[in-house]
Amino acid sequence: MPEDQEWRLNRIHDAMNAAGMDGLLCYGAGWRRENVRYLTAAPLRGSFALGFVPADGNITAFVTTDQDQRAIRQQGRVDDIRPLLLPGCDEVAARIQEGGVPEVLGVAHLELMPTVLLGALERALPATHIVSATRLMDLVRLVKSDWELERIRRAGEVCAAGWLAFVDAMKPGAYEYQIIANVEATIKSLGAEDNFMLIAAGGKEIMGMTPPTSHRLEVGDMVRTEMTPQLDGYYAQICRTAVLGQPSADQIRSFEIMKESLEAGLAALHAGVLACEVAKAENDVFRKHGYGEYTSSKYTRVRGHGHGLHPDEAPPLLESDDTVIEENAVIIVHPNTYMPLAGYHVLGDPVRVTASGCELLLNTERKLFVAEA
Repeated sequence: MPEDQEWRLNRIHDAMNAAGMDGLLCYGAGWRRENVRYLTAAPLRGSFALGFVPADGNITAFVTTDQDQRAIRQQGRVDDIRPLLLPGCDEVAARIQEGGVPEVLGVAHLELMPTVLLGALERALPATHIVSATRLMDLVRLVKSDWELERIRRAGEVCAAGWLAFVDAMKPGAYEYQIIANVEATIKSLGAEDNFMLIAAGGKEIMGMTPPTSHRLEVGDMVRTEMTPQLDGYYAQICRTAVLGQPSADQIRSFEIMKESLEAGLAALHAGVLACEVAKAENDVFRKHGYGEYTSSKYTRVRGHGHGLHPDEAPPLLESDDTVIEENAVIIVHPNTYMPLAGYHVLGDPVRVTASGCELLLNTERKLFVAEA
């Protein structure tokens, strides 16, 4: 059994006991598989997958394809692998009841479960109270094992290489999608399985980032990206901005404020801090410089977030979020926002939270990069 499997199960069981759950069912849709992958470590390809964690006993995985069965078996974390027979799911209900009918069954990503699946479970388990366990699993996954951290550190190295490829591709007349193609070729050659990535090139008119467009770079463009490669299931993210040609005074000033905000957020991070305290430290920098209104949802989304098996995990760094950030959580601090100085600006570094601060997981210099025009 892999070295951290018992550690993972202990975290899950502790959370289940604290929540009064007799069983936990992790639902994995095609686009949100992180909880089932946390149980199995397997790269799943089927449309659906389920993982069941009883109060006592072994995990059971339910999958729709032979390929997924082989992938789970190869990882060696789960031995009990069964076919998921849609739409009735009788075999799932039968497994849940093997140790007795649970009073409370938590379902991670209950909110995403199709009505046909949830209805089948409710009919098969009329005496069971089914509740959401999405938040429970978000907090379980927040703290990373050494095995997980090793993979995120590797993803951080790929981030750094991808960013160099990004800047190298910035030429006058280049299309946004050409820059992305250069990045993809680089990070895939280094083993990246996936990459969530946004980009935006232009001036003060840029309000946010999108998938690549047919915009052609011009001298003076500020080019922003959020790049998130995945290795062995785990993501790391880099947020950086570069200018094609020499930056203007406003672009430099915008970067200086972003850097000060990022470093204030990093300085606030340590085990036991609340997510809202980190967000406030970042936002206070903008307020100090007279840009407080640009900390609102009109101009920005979050001041950072957790990540691991999903590129955008809990907690969101918001002044309204009181999640306690534990030691060995992985957080990216990124005070990305629009400001009228130079338009939307991004800057962010992923870190491992320590007892007294944080460990950087990225070695890319924290500066406003310049690409030769």
